[in-house]
Amino acid sequence: MKLTGKVVIVTGSSSGIGAAIARRLSGLGAKIVVNSASSAQAGRRIAAELDDAIYVQGDIGDPSTAAALVSAAEQQWGRLDGLVNNAGVTVPVALQDIGSVTVDHWEKVLRTNVIGTFLVSQAALPLLRRADDGWIVNITSLAGVRQTGSSLPYAVSKAAVNHLTEIMAKYADGVRVNGIAPGLVATPWTEQWHDRKAGVELAAPLHRVATPEDIADACLALVTTRYATGAILLVDGGLGLVI
Repeated sequence: MKLTGKVVIVTGSSSGIGAAIARRLSGLGAKIVVNSASSAQAGRRIAAELDDAIYVQGDIGDPSTAAALVSAAEQQWGRLDGLVNNAGVTVPVALQDIGSVTVDHWEKVLRTNVIGTFLVSQAALPLLRRADDGWIVNITSLAGVRQTGSSLPYAVSKAAVNHLTEIMAKYADGVRVNGIAPGLVATPWTEQWHDRKAGVELAAPLHRVATPEDIADACLALVTTRYATGAILLVDGGLGLVI
């Protein structure tokens, strides 16, 4: 599979899953818009490592970021073929601690995970519709389909992104829109989650947590499956079967 000449935006791509996806697509010839909200140094480093990439700093929860990302792709390369909505946030409130969830928690998580994902997709669609095979891949979560996750607002936001994926697929006018729902992934975000990782290794049928490269594999599978849209691909080592 070659992606030579294709242009892809990957939000939240300064580390972890987003960086792995950016590297994988770049290795196949794609030109990449790397993005992060705050870790600009890491984002610029990732962009410099890739064969043909630019870095755009911006929080996708800010409406101006969506336009900036799409404009950067168009100005640099004159086209856009794909979008990976990977950027996301959570809050430090245990899933079962319903009483501690505040309005601020909801607003922070929904602003980025749902509204931000929508805004970038909305801004990208006009250019994606011009591509021969325009596509969007949303990184959601097992937390969006099972009663698990890092916090209640996070889990609900990912359920919303799953539904957003399906609705956008229905009305995107030829642009393929799919989602990947990972289980627990070993990233800087989850570096200290030792007990959770041990639990996954014990319970999941594949007896390990995912790597960012596992999710990059799944992303590439959806990018190259040209007759799939509206699909949510679980990449959880089978964890959802047992919880």
